Amino acid sequence: MSNRTYSIERNTKETQIALSFNIDGDGQASIDTPVPFLNHMLDGFARHGLFNLTVNATGDTEIDDHHTTEDVGICLGTAIKEALGDKMGIKRYGNAFVPMDETLAQVAIDLSNRPHLEFRAEFPSQKVGTFDTELVHEFFWKLALEARMNLHVIVHYGTNTHHMIEAVFKAFAKALDEATLIDPRVKGVPSTKGML
Repeated sequence: MSNRTYSIERNTKETQIALSFNIDGDGQASIDTPVPFLNHMLDGFARHGLFNLTVNATGDTEIDDHHTTEDVGICLGTAIKEALGDKMGIKRYGNAFVPMDETLAQVAIDLSNRPHLEFRAEFPSQKVGTFDTELVHEFFWKLALEARMNLHVIVHYGTNTHHMIEAVFKAFAKALDEATLIDPRVKGVPSTKGML
């Protein structure tokens, strides 16, 4: 198996981001962005997916957290796609339910090369700390586009917005871990088309 890692830098007038991603890691994370709640979510994503993730970002958070959150999603999506390479031998599909106290979240993934996001979550609060909860959709939409994955996010129920979002990130981690696993029974790529 090849080394499934990728590093990316993205510099705009709004954000400066350096990100490294290793699919076959052990859950090590070094996250430094000016968005504390995003840092917390990305740390959990790496730890529960057993990915190694480094993110160093600055951005125009004096305006709001939108550009930084969106651009980190773009970079992580790109890194996932590139780290997967030719996708030979992967399981392709992943699905995970994650409970967190009163909340139950589900994420299903198809690494199909056909980007799509279904996002079924209604958060009771518009903010967690200083973080606008509408940015969760923005993050996953841009990530799905750049990773070229079919991504379904469902929060079945919950009342605490922090728990709901954290359960989504952890479920995403577990589903992505499953989808990216190498299955020795898979010859080539798991598609009747012969490519993903």
